Amino acid sequence: MYLRPDEVAKVLEKVGFEMDTITVKTYGYYRGEDYVYVNREARFGRTALVIHPQLKEKSQDIAAAAAEVKTCNHYVRFPLYLAGESDEHYGIPHGFSSRVALERYLQKLFG
Repeated sequence: MYLRPDEVAKVLEKVGFEMDTITVKTYGYYRGEDYVYVNREARFGRTALVIHPQLKEKSQDIAAAAAEVKTCNHYVRFPLYLAGESDEHYGIPHGFSSRVALERYLQKLFG
């Protein structure tokens, strides 16, 4: 079982991220120059954390992504997904089975 979006949000706040955007589909969090989204539509949590595509390679050494990309028109801080038919932005989705695993991931990726 993966952490639900609200649980991911709590971990982000615990490690120093601050929420600055709330939409029906996402929570946007920042810490310094780093920005992530919480996919509120991820009911089972598999794609609850969405990171910037520029972090894909660094992230691969830490944890496997849940999918190649996750697109949404609400990810406005991320680049446009040029392979798509609409004006959607994209990021790399991840899911975590425990708060400790998510905290470790965030520390390694952004620490």
